[in-house]
Amino acid sequence: MNKENDLETKVNEMKLDNQKDGKERETNAKVDDEEEEEVKMEVEAKTGVSFPVKLSDGKVLNSVGIRKKKILALGINIYTFGIYADNAALGKLLVDKFTKAPEEKPTKELYEAVINSDVGMMVRLVIVFGGLTMSMVRKNFDEGLGSSIKKLNGGQKNDELVNKVMGEAKDSIKLPSKSIIEITRMPGYVLQTKIKDELVSEVESELLCRAFFHMYLGDDPFDKEAKDKFGERLLTFF
Repeated sequence: MNKENDLETKVNEMKLDNQKDGKERETNAKVDDEEEEEVKMEVEAKTGVSFPVKLSDGKVLNSVGIRKKKILALGINIYTFGIYADNAALGKLLVDKFTKAPEEKPTKELYEAVINSDVGMMVRLVIVFGGLTMSMVRKNFDEGLGSSIKKLNGGQKNDELVNKVMGEAKDSIKLPSKSIIEITRMPGYVLQTKIKDELVSEVESELLCRAFFHMYLGDDPFDKEAKDKFGERLLTFF
């Protein structure tokens, strides 16, 4: 009788162990699926740099491109970039404003609605030109942003506003290839800058936010193909 009870007990314990193992396998499978989703990447073809198609905060990659700079008459790739957005909020904004998509291609008004909004967006910059310092990046960045602010500000410069973006980042900081800079527009027209995952500034300014995204989506974008691809994604929101 005792042997039968012992046998029954062992069988029940084995059943419980199997149930636990099954649940653990199911949990691990879910974790693996989630990790697989997290690591989906899009590669910028000319540089081979990979960008996650979705960030942990839900922003989605809508376009990738390259920032080039002429040095001694040569076009040098300085960094590649990915443009992310809160697509749900951006889609709602555009549908409410325009009701239907443009018939042929994205219009200037469509891009301007994105530039002028405070919908969450982020540009991830990945350095591809080795040997850069913060001083060199700051100079290159300030030139582009300063010009963009001047265009949107009636021809008036605003160097003080431009200088706030890179904050207190030391000019001596080295930015080897694959270093990451992230510049995010947050609701309320706050432009946040992170360099190698370190917060360097948060500046509240509608003009600054508009000018920053104007460099990528305005009349004279850093990379026209990247702008066009972003525009094609906008059309899918309707």
